[in-house]
Amino acid sequence: MSSMQTNNPAFSGTIFGDWEHADRRGNVMTVQGTAGKAMALLVILVACAAVTWTQISNKGVGQGVIIGSLIGGLVFFFATVFNKRWAPVTAPLYAACEGVLLGAISYTYAQAYQGIVPQAVGLTAATTAVMLFVYATGLVKVTGRLTAVIAAATGALALFYLGSMLLGMFGMTGGINLINSSGRLGIVISVVAVGLAAFNLLLDFDFIAQGERYEAPKYMEWYGAFGLMVTLIWLYLEILRLLRKLQDRR
Repeated sequence: MSSMQTNNPAFSGTIFGDWEHADRRGNVMTVQGTAGKAMALLVILVACAAVTWTQISNKGVGQGVIIGSLIGGLVFFFATVFNKRWAPVTAPLYAACEGVLLGAISYTYAQAYQGIVPQAVGLTAATTAVMLFVYATGLVKVTGRLTAVIAAATGALALFYLGSMLLGMFGMTGGINLINSSGRLGIVISVVAVGLAAFNLLLDFDFIAQGERYEAPKYMEWYGAFGLMVTLIWLYLEILRLLRKLQDRR
């Protein structure tokens, strides 16, 4: 029996729970298999985003659809986290819900800021490629210390975002205004957020590599792809926010 802890701070606790060694005749997690699953999730996300974008531009999409995709995304996110065996089903459903949501968000940004969406997509892809190169070449090694630093910083940022949202519900909007501000401090916050999302990609790559090394069950390929998708969505949204702030300063 073997177990291992995740390096991704988004998922605390044991990720690879105890299991008997999977059948070695192809029923184990591989990097190649996870990459294929990640591409499948990306195709689902982009397709749903494109359909939503088209629907909004033609005749609009009801608020119920957007709210439903938000709630659905959260439900399938937590379902996947709490039961990894469900990942082959819940991960694609999560990608579909997030695609609808990102399609609506991206359309809104595109109407206000010309060219911002292609820029955000391009920068997200470029950042992912750079971080993959950094990980593959060993320029930055994922150590316990690096993991702890990234986890602490990501947790602090998440608490800041969450605290600002909760305070905003009671009329104290200082934190929200700061997060969305196009001033120097607001831009610094976005740069830090983009940097943290990028470094979380290193943890995702390491998680996938360790899954192959520890001979995780085949369904963990979907879970590894799901974790990578979560980080990519976060990275895209933070880049979109940063580009919006930079355009506001022009």
